[in-house]
Amino acid sequence: MRFLPTTLAVVIAASVYTVPAPVQANDQLVANICNYVQADDKNRLRKKLKEARVKLRNVYEGVTCDGNSLLRFAMISGANDVGEFMSKRLSTEELSVKEADGLTVVEWAEGNGHGGSPITAAIKERLAGN
Repeated sequence: MRFLPTTLAVVIAASVYTVPAPVQANDQLVANICNYVQADDKNRLRKKLKEARVKLRNVYEGVTCDGNSLLRFAMISGANDVGEFMSKRLSTEELSVKEADGLTVVEWAEGNGHGGSPITAAIKERLAGN
């Protein structure tokens, strides 16, 4: 009989507390990733991915910042350190995928004034197999 009040209290407490939906956690992770890319903060980006226990290549396709892929967003933001980091972590298949506009990251970069970016150079180096 001593366990009944304790059990009842646990059931009541559990019914009052609601677990946040995973989507909110994912939204926060995406927001953090975008902020770290924009700030060119490679260390905090790596730490956040590690804390979330995700690999960049597993979330890259699903994350957009201001409607752009992470690499495009890094180029627009001038986040060269983060962009070079991402280009090293992604597979060559991911780097050569055509996005919604029908352009690869390199094609888009060259068409939008980012052809001389260190990020573009790192991507080209990866695609060349060096």
